Amino acid sequence: MSVTTDARPFSATLRASTLEVHDRANYSTYMRALLGGELKQDGYTQLAIQYYFVYSAIEAASDAMAGDPVGGEFVFDELRRLPLLERDLAHLVGPDWRATISPLASTEAYVARVREASTWAGGYVAHHYTRYLGDIAGGQVIRRTLEKNYDVAEAGALFYHFDGIGSAPRFRDRYRAKLDTAPWDDTERARVIDETLVAFECNVAVFDELALRLDEFRA
Repeated sequence: MSVTTDARPFSATLRASTLEVHDRANYSTYMRALLGGELKQDGYTQLAIQYYFVYSAIEAASDAMAGDPVGGEFVFDELRRLPLLERDLAHLVGPDWRATISPLASTEAYVARVREASTWAGGYVAHHYTRYLGDIAGGQVIRRTLEKNYDVAEAGALFYHFDGIGSAPRFRDRYRAKLDTAPWDDTERARVIDETLVAFECNVAVFDELALRLDEFRA
């Protein structure tokens, strides 16, 4: 099958190609309940727990990719979320959080996919892009919701603080420029898009599994 060249910057093509699944993630049953302020704090805590496992995998991939001429361009120490998630979970779960938390089945599948995909730079970037750019942009809506509806501002919501990146719009522009100039041909770009779609589906699966417990989480 031939690959059609897209005249748009790759970052624009990537965003357009993933818009439908991006919206499904944002408007999933669980996320609508969370953003609507309908849950107890534990309903959010369970999401933070799943993110701990996901970001452990992504940031381990970042460590492995640091010396790669392509993937290394997308390794930003200022983006690292694990230290902040650890502080959040100590606050939300308690000092023994490491011994008490566990991943959902969908989270385990997500982590496995991150590890599998991150053996090549494009797969790593697909998962990195899906999570971090979403956290910097739409994640700030969650941050404000946590402050307003769940009485979680600093400790407990540090995951959504990106103080180290400076201007968020400028950082996103810088990131998109790296996507646009990455040395991928059309076939490789198509692979990156496909893996980004998988990454979004992994997120949707986690949200859907959390939604199965909404009766338990509702305030």
